[in-house]
Amino acid sequence: MKSIYKTVFGLPPSVILLVTLTLLAVTLSLSKSQAQQTNGDAIFSSNQIHTIYLQFSQTSWFDSLLATHAGDYYMSVNGIFDGDTLNNIGIKTKGNSSFNNPNNKKSLKIDFDIYDSTLAWDGLTKINLNNGFKDPTFLREKIALDFANTHGVYAPRCTYANVYLNNQLWGLYMLVEEVDNKFLKDRFGNKNGNLFKGDPNGTLNYMGASATPYYSAYELHTNEIANDWSDLILLCNTLNNSPAATLQSSLDTVIDLQEWYRAWACNILFANMDSYQGSGHNYFIYHNTITDKFEWISWDVNESFGVFLNGLTTAQLKALPPDYIPSGQNRPLETRPLDDADMKCDYYQAVYNLLMTGFDSSFFNPMIDSLSDWIRPSVYADPHKFFTNQDFETNLTTDIGNTPGLKNFIPERVNAVLPLLLASGCNLSGVNNELTIDNGQLTVYPNPCSQWLVVSGSWLGNKIEVKDVLGRTVLSSIIRYPSPILLDVNDLQAGIYFLSVKTANGKMMSRKIVIQ
Repeated sequence: MKSIYKTVFGLPPSVILLVTLTLLAVTLSLSKSQAQQTNGDAIFSSNQIHTIYLQFSQTSWFDSLLATHAGDYYMSVNGIFDGDTLNNIGIKTKGNSSFNNPNNKKSLKIDFDIYDSTLAWDGLTKINLNNGFKDPTFLREKIALDFANTHGVYAPRCTYANVYLNNQLWGLYMLVEEVDNKFLKDRFGNKNGNLFKGDPNGTLNYMGASATPYYSAYELHTNEIANDWSDLILLCNTLNNSPAATLQSSLDTVIDLQEWYRAWACNILFANMDSYQGSGHNYFIYHNTITDKFEWISWDVNESFGVFLNGLTTAQLKALPPDYIPSGQNRPLETRPLDDADMKCDYYQAVYNLLMTGFDSSFFNPMIDSLSDWIRPSVYADPHKFFTNQDFETNLTTDIGNTPGLKNFIPERVNAVLPLLLASGCNLSGVNNELTIDNGQLTVYPNPCSQWLVVSGSWLGNKIEVKDVLGRTVLSSIIRYPSPILLDVNDLQAGIYFLSVKTANGKMMSRKIVIQ
């Protein structure tokens, strides 16, 4: 990729002076190889659908693979990943409803270093291969995770792989990043805190000071030997028992509220009910040892776009209000903030921000077109897919039974939610070109732009990325010198992109930019 610095004629004199001083220090390249790399970058920023060959030596290997589900153990397999051979790795089936169906295409989890600690694929030691059992389009999980990742919500990355079992094409899979120590280190800069998964029913209700009652509702995924659940108990106690007058200040000491609001807003807008918002699970929370707060991590969003009914009709899911709580269910991390006027408006502001920065047809329709063109040959070739080729084409726009069409779903959600926000009485501030990061601003202008994008701020050490509508990184750099930084976007095709800035402690904020 070309340098981000070129001629600056036509820019304001103050900008020219600062850029000139910066040029005397260094010329920064937007080459990915010169930017800070994270585990899995080559996998998830690639423009190819990956190819994975898994070779089983066991007699009755498929029956043995199925048996790993009940026992929750790995079996050995040899693999070739985009031409790289990795032998003696672990594989098992995964999922609940995605497993319990008669189709032989099961979701899979691969552990590269379970038998040989030296093995990894692009730095990753675990990956997930999801089968798309309720999605005719193969797009729901990819779109929802990309949107989360570019809008300040912690979530795994997603791409695609054609998977072969014993040289037989088994089908197209969503390749999803594992939430593990590598994920934690990349996102938060630390991995020593407690990572809890809210399964099978992690509703965050307070169940007393003893850890024992929590064991059946959550899974501890780190520090298992220490087995110290006191931080989760403190979170639940603070959430459920703090007086209303001090709830916001008390809760803000144990969980990153703004990040939680964004994650909540994403699930509501995508009507993802197989989550805390509906079924009460499918999330992680991580005790960040730098901030000493819990961070919310979205997980298992494959039933986004209103697929998981959770006792509702498709029409009700399309009209889902931002303050939805499952009937008869206690969700204290929603009910208590909604009862507090200031916290409710903070959450509504997060929903409004998403509507103003990409949750609209002008962004999603080109993304759906691009992604569907990309994966169509693999979808058609999939011998074990759960739907027909015509279902794939139809569901891109149109409902199939209780499965909403993707393109039609977006304006229906906007039309249902936006009027409720505007009528709420909350002072919803407009969204401009300033990114708010750790209580500071980073300004991006002009927007729309045609050649130069000026990024102004003082965020040394932070990572800037520009992603296209497929979620692929097209420009990337570390801010190593004072602003302003000029991004040369002349080579980018006209369209919608997202500029994201990752802070030193792993937080990500994003803004939609338009290239003319």
